[in-house]
Amino acid sequence: MAAPSPSSSPYPPAAPAAPSLPVLGGRRSSYRERVVDALRAALIAGELRPGQVYSAPALAGRFGVSATPVREAMLDLAKEGLVDAVPNKGFRVTEVSDRQLDEYTQVRALIEIPTVTALATTADPVSLEALRPAAREIVVAAVAGDLIAYVEADTRFHLGLLALAGNAHLVEVVRGLRGRARLYGLTALAASGRLLASAEEHLELLDALLARDERAVHEIMTRHLGHVRGLWAAAKE
Repeated sequence: MAAPSPSSSPYPPAAPAAPSLPVLGGRRSSYRERVVDALRAALIAGELRPGQVYSAPALAGRFGVSATPVREAMLDLAKEGLVDAVPNKGFRVTEVSDRQLDEYTQVRALIEIPTVTALATTADPVSLEALRPAAREIVVAAVAGDLIAYVEADTRFHLGLLALAGNAHLVEVVRGLRGRARLYGLTALAASGRLLASAEEHLELLDALLARDERAVHEIMTRHLGHVRGLWAAAKE
């Protein structure tokens, strides 16, 4: 798989000021959490640009909800250090350095590769099969070029897989690392059609786990996490 062409900037060309976000609905008590998840996915996918300021009303228009749950969601993300509040303007997306991206990915690899490999001999097949719908959602999102849906389904799949190890603290550590990541190369991958290959690795991984093939699981996880930094994160290699 060829890497994207080098450029002088670690980020792809500037996106439109208003990112494309999913329209939300449902009960008022549930869509604040939905807004947080979608905004976090937009940050990870690079659809909310580092250094750019976004107002709650502008984002609310994309969600199809009022500005209040969006503002509350952005305040939640500010507590996580993902955005900074800018008085009377909105929220500025924090920048993440290449070194930070490297460190996040290194820690994830140390946790996820051995944990998932061990599931090849310990995980219940029924529980593994229960993750197949999420794996298929990732593929569908890749085909559609829906980066936010891709990131959301990818997060559910990987955290659900790690949860099978029975260590809730481990899952929360990885959740935090994933939330801080930036996959700026996703746009280029989706445009070139190469995102589908990464998406299909989730189904390949499930099949290897169900076959109790530890070597294959280790190889797939190593390759899959290698994409996060080597191909997705900086989009310049």
